Amino acid sequence: MVEKILTVQNRAGIHARPAAIIAQTANKFESEVTLIRDDAEVNAKSIMGVIAMGAGYNTQLTLRVEGSDETEAAEVIEELFNSKFEED
Repeated sequence: MVEKILTVQNRAGIHARPAAIIAQTANKFESEVTLIRDDAEVNAKSIMGVIAMGAGYNTQLTLRVEGSDETEAAEVIEELFNSKFEED
């Protein structure tokens, strides 16, 4: 299992477009990909789940990835956050 703390760095937060990018990226991997905010855990492969987290600017999320390609999946998703979903 790989866990990383990610910070939402784009000013608009995670709205429909970033949520879709996260879900599409997560779905490319076999591993289970979970985003955690406080006590809420959502499947990162679900666009609606990711949107429902209501993660705004500077929100910290925990990324948990479990499976055969967990390291690669975690790195790719972390890079999405670091690139601000190419919005800023």
